[in-house]
Amino acid sequence: MPKSVHVAVGVITSTNEYNQTQYFLTKRLDSAHQGGKWEFPGGKVEKDETIAQALARELKEEVNIEVLSCQPLIIINHDYGDKKVCLEVFVVDNFIGEPSAQEGQQQSWFILEEFKNLDFPKANEAIIAKLVSRHS
Repeated sequence: MPKSVHVAVGVITSTNEYNQTQYFLTKRLDSAHQGGKWEFPGGKVEKDETIAQALARELKEEVNIEVLSCQPLIIINHDYGDKKVCLEVFVVDNFIGEPSAQEGQQQSWFILEEFKNLDFPKANEAIIAKLVSRHS
């Protein structure tokens, strides 16, 4: 039976010079589960840790920002066959620092329209659909 992983995910946003909402994404290392795909940063919730604590810790470790506040976006349960994930996703639009990938992975800011050209893990499709619905 595949193990289930509880993950805190941050949809990091800012506004670009054209007044468009942009999203900070990192590309999973090829050696990782779902390797080579773009994702919203985040990571596993550790034992005795709240979602908020996990999100703040993971975003500090992965992209070197300090979360000041965030809002819940969506909870996704997805079964990849070899692994089950429960993603608790938050919009992070209030933070200190400039996001920068700390683990050697590719990074970039993208607007929603650019997402259609990117390869995401299957579980991320619900996040993208939710973001699209919020901006339409």
